[in-house]
Amino acid sequence: MARLPLASRDSVPENQRAAFDELLKGYGAVPRFGPSSIMVHVPKAHQIMNALNLYLRNESTLPKKIQELAMLVTARENDCQYVWNAHAASARASGVPDALVDALRDRKELPRLADDESAVVRFAQEFFRTRRVSRGGFQLALEQLGQQGVIELGLILGNYASIALLVNSFDADLPPDRKEAILPV
Repeated sequence: MARLPLASRDSVPENQRAAFDELLKGYGAVPRFGPSSIMVHVPKAHQIMNALNLYLRNESTLPKKIQELAMLVTARENDCQYVWNAHAASARASGVPDALVDALRDRKELPRLADDESAVVRFAQEFFRTRRVSRGGFQLALEQLGQQGVIELGLILGNYASIALLVNSFDADLPPDRKEAILPV
């Protein structure tokens, strides 16, 4: 059960009510699940996070498959049920092999990976496990994704780690219509 009540226009800071109203125009109602149900309590910050998320999802030079893989590794490394549930099916649909999705979920040995997949998984796991990326891990990502791609990879990892922090620490509810199995943690 979520640790915050649903936001309302009266519960947000007075100087952010216009931003709250703008968000609700897009949502139609106060979000009940996931990161938006938390961030809507601070509408201006939510708008900024939405803008970054939209850039990364729609304007990044990284292919959707690589974006989704980065989101899944972030979800798994942070044991984030919400991000996993929100992206496992779309990762599969964008070309991340089922065997890779399943191995990440179950923390099993990974199947043979394409070079770009290997670069993303290594970069992300090294960072989340050690708080650093080795010279070799960085170089592999640079060779596979290019300079802008590696920067965008870092932004995706940071963005989804931020989302994982919010939904995990605020115990945000999963949507009732979720399709993916709960992560084994």
